[in-house]
Amino acid sequence: MNKISKPTAILLLHCPDTQGIISEVTKFITDNQGNIVHLDQYVDYEDGMFFMRLEWDLEKFVIPREKLHDYFETLYAQRYQMEFQLYFSDEKPRMAIFVSKMSHCLYDLLARYKSGEWDVDIPCIVSNHEDLRYVAEQFQIPYYVWSIKKDHSNKDEVEQAEMQLLKKEKVSFIVLARYMQIITDEMIKAYPNRIINIHHSFLPAFVGARPYYQAWERGVKIIGATSHYVTAELDAGPIIEQDVVRVSHKDTPASMALKGKDLEKIVLSRAVTKQIEHKILTYHNKTIIFS
Repeated sequence: MNKISKPTAILLLHCPDTQGIISEVTKFITDNQGNIVHLDQYVDYEDGMFFMRLEWDLEKFVIPREKLHDYFETLYAQRYQMEFQLYFSDEKPRMAIFVSKMSHCLYDLLARYKSGEWDVDIPCIVSNHEDLRYVAEQFQIPYYVWSIKKDHSNKDEVEQAEMQLLKKEKVSFIVLARYMQIITDEMIKAYPNRIINIHHSFLPAFVGARPYYQAWERGVKIIGATSHYVTAELDAGPIIEQDVVRVSHKDTPASMALKGKDLEKIVLSRAVTKQIEHKILTYHNKTIIFS
């Protein structure tokens, strides 16, 4: 992650494509003594929509950060029918991790966090099993367990307790690191486009039990992984990151599963990196990923 030592403001916006938006917004920043350090923009000509990510140095910026949102709303958002989000680089996102029994994604996330690769706080790890408590203890992160009954009769009660914890810890976004439970609509509404999931995705896709064995039986040549935002429709949310690796007739179900786990870690970490850096803008059911 390329870090800028001085605090910056990060603006993500989208609106109907209109002439002069870039010049108007950049003039606003420079007129108020802001120094632009990154600018990335994209026009969707099919929908006639404009997308932009803009980052500028706040050292000499004359508008107080607590008033910046209101200024931008009044001067530009209403005028251009903009939807926008404003972040500050010195305000760390707070990431909660949800896990079940598989540790590969959890270890990868925590290793990147501890090594300083990510400028993020992890206030809690949440699980429906005790199995991975030892991992959380290794990294000295609080680990909370709420067991869910087989008939799901306590599902609502568990999720209410989880949401109380997330609110208490001021969690910015959630990462499902192979968390094997369906998230309910209430939590999805509380964290729209802020719950990131990872799952294996094959070409073709194999659902149900033993997916790698099914893939091996079919003699697939490519296996993959997909990271996406969680929506009410299962595994149909906006896709953030995907990748594939080739396999052959020499692979066994076990070797394919091992390659799949490596891919899941990489794809999930890429998605989390983009989330932490505020480089994802969602529109309808797809994402614009800024460089």
